[in-house]
Amino acid sequence: MELDSKIMEKAATLIEALPYIQRFNRKIIVVKYGGSAMADEDLKRNVIKDVVLLKLVGFKPIIVHGGGKEISRWVSKVGMEPRFVNGLRVTDADTMEIAEMVLNKVNKSLVSMVNELGVKAVGISGKDGQLLRCDKKLSNGQDIGFVGDIKEVNPKILFDLLEKDFLPIICPIGFDDNCQSYNINADDAACAIARAVKAEKLAFLTDVEGVYADPKDKDTLISELTTDHMEELLNSGNIGGGMLPKLQNCLDAVLNGVSRVHIMDGRIAHCLLLEIFTNKGIGTAILKADDDHFYTPDEK
Repeated sequence: MELDSKIMEKAATLIEALPYIQRFNRKIIVVKYGGSAMADEDLKRNVIKDVVLLKLVGFKPIIVHGGGKEISRWVSKVGMEPRFVNGLRVTDADTMEIAEMVLNKVNKSLVSMVNELGVKAVGISGKDGQLLRCDKKLSNGQDIGFVGDIKEVNPKILFDLLEKDFLPIICPIGFDDNCQSYNINADDAACAIARAVKAEKLAFLTDVEGVYADPKDKDTLISELTTDHMEELLNSGNIGGGMLPKLQNCLDAVLNGVSRVHIMDGRIAHCLLLEIFTNKGIGTAILKADDDHFYTPDEK
């Protein structure tokens, strides 16, 4: 009997995913979720479905989410003007109050989505369990208010939740030595948490497809990038804008205990599954030079 080619393609995809499921079973993966994928309800549900599937096939996922666009919307809603310095939100006391409220609202909406799919999620901030202790972050020496620079991560609460089979969902609010709340960049929080739990993978859902050898040429997407090559790119002067601190964070994560970092376009439906469970993936994987390579340019 001749089977439909599409059915055979589905079987081939499942077989391709098998070694990844075996290798990363019971391993921690941190997913940084933000950008445009959070603004679209369909994309949001696809991301949550991906994370739930990772959980159900044996991974131990942790979600770290942002909410910058939603914070800006609420700041404007109450008649205030969002202000940024060098890409960082100026966060006075009123803005901090709004940010904490909005991020916790976003947090619980993600918890509800996961719960609806039959997986137990727990939403926390960096204040819970003293997870994210921070100092005031300055922007080129300028005081920008209650913006935190993480100085210590206490991952005990995360290990406890994972051990009890919960899926932790974290909003990036930290605290200082006086228990004052601080807004923390979600990329910074995800990297610090991934390092602290020695995550096998850190996945960034962004608004770009990945890392390009030539940012002006979309055909130069790099599927796998070693830390040595990453340092060359960062020093080349070709990387600019918001990607520079993001890539520096990625490099630091791999050099400090995270096995592999993935950067992918969160606007693509099921990007997380495509990146993690296929040889080539759809984004960029950053790894140490001596790590296993799953893809070579010769592969189809």
